[in-house]
Amino acid sequence: MATMVPADWITTWEKSGKTEFLKLCRMLTENKGHENVTFKDIQQAFYELSCYVIQGNLKHDHASNVFSNVTEFRNDVPSILADVFCIIDIETGCLEEKSKRDHFIKLVLTCLHLISEKILKERLEPETLETLGLIKQSQQFSQKSVKIKTKLFYKQQKFNLLREENEGYAKLIAELGQDFSGNITSDLLLENVKFLIGCFNLDPNRVLDIILEVYECRPEHDEFFVSLIQSFMCLCEPETLCHILGFRFKFYQDPSGETPSSLYRVVAVLLQHNVTDLEAFYIHPHDKQKLGLLEALLKIGDWHHAQDIMDQMPLFYATTQKTIAFALCQLIHVTIEPLYRRLGVPAGAKGSPVVFLQNKRVSPKQVQNFEDLREEVFSMLSHLGPNLSHDAILFAKVVRLGKAFMKKFHSAGSNEDKEKMEILFSCLLSITDQVLLPSLTLMDCNACMSEELWGMFKTFPYQYRYHLYGQWKNETYNNHPHLIKAKVQTVDRAKYIMKRLTKENVKPSGRQIGKLSHSNPTILFEYILSQIQKYDNLITPVVDSLKYLTSLNYDVLAYCIIEALANPEKEKMKHDDTTISTWLQSLACFCGAVFRKYPIELAGLLQYVANQLKAGKSFDLLILKEVIQKMAGIEITEEMTVEQLEAMTGGEQLKAEGGYFGQIRNTKKSSQRLKDALLDHDLALPLCILMAQQRDGVIFQEGGEKHLKLVGKLYDQCHDTLVQFGGFLASNLISEDYIKRVPSIDVLCKEYHTPHDAAFFLSRPMYAHHISSKYDELKKAEKGNKQQHKLHKYIASCELVMAPVHEAVISLHVSKVWDDISPQFYATFWSLTMYDLAVPHNSYEREVHKLKVQMKAIDDNQEMPLNKKKKEKERCTALQDKLLEEEKKQMEHVQRVLQRVKLEKDNWLLAKSTKNETITKFLQLCIFPRCIFSAIDAVYCSHFVELIHQQKTPNFSTLLCYDRVFSDIIYTVASCTENEASRYGRFLCYMLTTVTKWHSDRTIYEKECCNYPGFLTILRTTGFDGGNKADQLDYENFRHVVHKWHYKLTKASVHCLETGEYTHVRNILIVLTKILPWYPKVLNLGQALERRVHKICQEEKEKRPDLYALAMGYSGQLKNRKLSMVPENEFHHKDPPLRNVAASIQNGAGGVGLTTSLSITTAKVEETCIGDTDKLKDNIQCSLKKLSKTASTASKMTTSNENNVFNRSIKDSEKEKTAKEKEKKEKILSTFPEVKLFVKESKEKSKDNRTNKDEKTREIREKIPRCDKEKVKKEEKASKDEKCKMGGVDSKLIIEKEREKEISRERDIPKEIKGKEIMKGGEKITVVGFLKSSGFQMETLDPEKEQKRRKLDTWLSPLHSSTVKDNLCDGKESSGKGYSNNDREFPQDSTKRLKEENETTSKHCRNESPSDFPHLNEKEKEKNKSKSSGKEKGDLVKTEKIEKSTSSGKKESRHDKEKTEKKEKRETTGGKEEKK
Repeated sequence: MATMVPADWITTWEKSGKTEFLKLCRMLTENKGHENVTFKDIQQAFYELSCYVIQGNLKHDHASNVFSNVTEFRNDVPSILADVFCIIDIETGCLEEKSKRDHFIKLVLTCLHLISEKILKERLEPETLETLGLIKQSQQFSQKSVKIKTKLFYKQQKFNLLREENEGYAKLIAELGQDFSGNITSDLLLENVKFLIGCFNLDPNRVLDIILEVYECRPEHDEFFVSLIQSFMCLCEPETLCHILGFRFKFYQDPSGETPSSLYRVVAVLLQHNVTDLEAFYIHPHDKQKLGLLEALLKIGDWHHAQDIMDQMPLFYATTQKTIAFALCQLIHVTIEPLYRRLGVPAGAKGSPVVFLQNKRVSPKQVQNFEDLREEVFSMLSHLGPNLSHDAILFAKVVRLGKAFMKKFHSAGSNEDKEKMEILFSCLLSITDQVLLPSLTLMDCNACMSEELWGMFKTFPYQYRYHLYGQWKNETYNNHPHLIKAKVQTVDRAKYIMKRLTKENVKPSGRQIGKLSHSNPTILFEYILSQIQKYDNLITPVVDSLKYLTSLNYDVLAYCIIEALANPEKEKMKHDDTTISTWLQSLACFCGAVFRKYPIELAGLLQYVANQLKAGKSFDLLILKEVIQKMAGIEITEEMTVEQLEAMTGGEQLKAEGGYFGQIRNTKKSSQRLKDALLDHDLALPLCILMAQQRDGVIFQEGGEKHLKLVGKLYDQCHDTLVQFGGFLASNLISEDYIKRVPSIDVLCKEYHTPHDAAFFLSRPMYAHHISSKYDELKKAEKGNKQQHKLHKYIASCELVMAPVHEAVISLHVSKVWDDISPQFYATFWSLTMYDLAVPHNSYEREVHKLKVQMKAIDDNQEMPLNKKKKEKERCTALQDKLLEEEKKQMEHVQRVLQRVKLEKDNWLLAKSTKNETITKFLQLCIFPRCIFSAIDAVYCSHFVELIHQQKTPNFSTLLCYDRVFSDIIYTVASCTENEASRYGRFLCYMLTTVTKWHSDRTIYEKECCNYPGFLTILRTTGFDGGNKADQLDYENFRHVVHKWHYKLTKASVHCLETGEYTHVRNILIVLTKILPWYPKVLNLGQALERRVHKICQEEKEKRPDLYALAMGYSGQLKNRKLSMVPENEFHHKDPPLRNVAASIQNGAGGVGLTTSLSITTAKVEETCIGDTDKLKDNIQCSLKKLSKTASTASKMTTSNENNVFNRSIKDSEKEKTAKEKEKKEKILSTFPEVKLFVKESKEKSKDNRTNKDEKTREIREKIPRCDKEKVKKEEKASKDEKCKMGGVDSKLIIEKEREKEISRERDIPKEIKGKEIMKGGEKITVVGFLKSSGFQMETLDPEKEQKRRKLDTWLSPLHSSTVKDNLCDGKESSGKGYSNNDREFPQDSTKRLKEENETTSKHCRNESPSDFPHLNEKEKEKNKSKSSGKEKGDLVKTEKIEKSTSSGKKESRHDKEKTEKKEKRETTGGKEEKK
């Protein structure tokens, strides 16, 4: 403790010390704010100064003087000094140093004039008083004080027993028991009591006790006795009453005794009137008596004292007693009565009034408005807690007041009112959490209270409701023993019910579940959902059994479902990390079923899915998918039948009847609920955008370490849900609502980063509605019924609506894109649907026929009541009329759209660069993104391509488009997910449908393809699509092209199947299954596929069962279609008919030739301007004339040489055959690529066999005549010289010559070693596609080239080994003009991918490609040899005729051409027979 009087003051006492001490005392005296502190401080100051005197540091006089000075401004200085001297007296009396004792005595003597003797005698020790001379002897003084105390405190002068003074106490009782109805007052009675005490020497404490006992017997005179006791207590000490009451309670603390309620009441009333103090009294009664006192306090309305008692007890301990709970409920009844009567009573209800407490003056203030509830009522309810369950009427009153408050809360106007209401609202939520819900738990299956509570709950936002449910389920049950007991009982009962729940006993089990759910829904539903997650066969019976739930229970069920979905302890993937967990699938299925059947609010579930998408998690989209499927009937599946797909191209009515698996009309109410939930909470557009963004997020964010199979499934789920959700919005939202929520296409793509396909998918219904609305406006503005006028108005409305879209889409792509396709074309493609392009008449007829059959069945049904019959027939008739009207409306609409297309088509494709580039961009930006978007979009893309062709759209090459689609599907298939592969397969199927239709009938082909610009074989410069008949691809050559496409599909399919990659194999099997109706049609291609698929079945049976199942399914279907396959020569003629035009440019597997006239076909020439075309043609003609002379000379030399070499090689091969049959087979195995693959599939040969093969191969090489080798070298030298001379002439002719020389070289070498020569040192043969060929066509026939072309037609058959080699090796780029290997012209940015593709393809051409086709046996090989020899002879004859016709310079007519063809066939046949 700090020293208040420093030593410096003592040393300088005369100068400044005294002054400082007086200042200190004055300051302490003036500080009146803290009197207790000031008194202690001045005591401390006096004590320290006195200590300095005792220690001899200060004179006695100085101290006495300063004390005298202090008395001038303080009156209590004597008392303070006496206290200080008392303390110092004790301290110095214990010391051995007499000097300090002497100093103390001297100090006291100098201060006697300040302190009276009386005070000193009270506080100093007798010995000190004797030393000071204030008393004579200390021993006598002590004896005298003892006698006085004995007389005062221990000598009895009053009577406290009735028997000691019976008369006095009798008169006292008579006074207290008299009638108080007259003029007797408590003051008058008190005077009489005083007289009796004084007269009879009655003990006042005993008198007070008798007054309390009489008061117990006369409780009706509260005011009188309270006033009497208050007046009497003025005569006693304050603690007297507490002690007397404590003695009375102690008397009843015997275990067998019971405290009377009258005593509780007396004490309660006294406490209520503050006659006694609760804190002083609380120590006397034991715990049970405290509860009785509490009950008494509540009954008389003393809430404040009752609250004090309850606060000192454990939570809800007091109200667990029923009597206390009832007393508190009654007090709340009284308190809220006025407000309830004014605002809470339902319309039409009367209700019984509450009996008010008699003591109104001191009971809690009754509430008149909602703000008053905070003062008392909410506190009472908080202390009542779950024990409100004892009074269901009060429960209902509180809930109704809550409903009334929420009504006012939602209508609050000013900010001040809102702030007050917010505070009250938070209080109401607390009461709901702590009181209402726990009380409902302890109620005995009271469905009415549950519904009453829902009346208030439904006014809360779902976020608050779900928070309350979470507290109820996870925390409330742990706060009270009774709630814990209720939880255990609920779980036991739920287990009992669920064990016995089946489809047969749904109704009785449902009643038991409903009864149990009224009180404890959270616990019940948690257990039910846990069982559903384990056993999905419980879903249907559980959903059916929930019909007896209340509205509150349904809402709790929704919360429990969301909580189960968000459970962090459960993995949403199976242990293999490739599929979604079954518990999540079961919950999703249950969600869809329960939300469809019962009126459960969807906002929370939808928001949960949106939040998961925001967090980058797409697993829970399965929930949304199931909910939309069940509630709206819209199902996204890849297993749709052709009839369903066709129905989906019609109107909404046709879609509802024939497009879905379920019946849409049964989902009307549930669809409306789903729509309302989306609109009310503004979740429609956010969910769409989040799903569109999450598609890429699945791959690049969510799918980081996940299995590729799972990533694909999540992507498909996300995409399918987007399509499903968008379809639901388009078909259920009112157009105005839809337009108001969907922004423009550029905003969707740029601001929301929505992919283009998804953005147009969302915007498409908006465009259709805009056009329809504008069309209706124009029709109303100008009344006219002419069809032409209507058409003009429709086109005008389209232009008005789509013009901003055309402007908006320009910013979506780089400017280079719009050099080839126009924004109008781009927007038109993405804005139209199948509904706009074609009318599904068959579907309409099918559905109308079903309705007619249904009506007939209704008529024939004798058991159906007449009313129901009539109703059903009316429904069917109305539906039939709707379908017919819808069909008519769609027909008119399609006609208008086609007219619009007809007018727009000329401006669609600009083709400023090349037609090939145009097709590339069309496929890249339009067809490929949309054909995998949905099944109906796949159909749309194929129809749109056909539409462009039928409309004779300028700058659109149908052949190029189909060729690009069919020629290389490997990358497309490999990059698809499972569902995308299915949709891509549908697209290819519909494209093949069109191609097969043209291929099947010459008449159809000539009608739909001839004279169409899309089938021009000359790719002219932009702006010229005309041409004579020779420019068109004739029917037979088209059949060759189709065969080439089939071959390309086979090649790609085999490649994918042999990669062994899961995605490649799965996707190609899906695609092959989809295109099975139209592919394969050629027998040998089908056999090749069958072998590969059979191999997959064998390899994947144990490894990957899903691939095995796919392969087995396709294999069975493929075998069933074998009968419809045809040999290759029936599918197309291998030897194409002769034509009156220049050389045919070979392309692909079928050896297809395309007739051309003098025109420019290379992309390089296309890129030149039109003004330089004529000049360039003249230069090329000069070059071609020189080339024809050189080629003619070389042909004669080559023909004679190759005949000799070929004859010698035949003889050598025959000798080898007769001499070494076994060795020959081994050589074939080592040289032929087809046989190599066959050897790979079988067991490996031993090292000795391989050594023998190499030796025998060297022997055969040595047998080749030296003269033949020299001839070969000369031909190679001549070829190189020719290449140098040709220089700037087209490279195609050089490649043709190289090919001819290679063929003659192959004939010189035995067939066994031909393959190896070519692979080791021979020059690689490249077959250049007809669509991308870089050659020029000549007006005059080149005899030598025509002859070699005929030979190539034979050698390029897919059944010949060289054909396989050439065609599978077409990955090599041609040496001139930069054309690609796969008959495509790629943009510059695709060069890298093209190189990789070429490398991959060239590898496969060496190793894998021969196995694309059936292996040839020895007989077949010999047969092919003889065929090729016969053809060669026939070709020589043809060549002579061609040379004659060329020298004469005349062109053949079509009729002459056909004659020539027939004659050539006869000569060819003769050549074959001669060879045989």
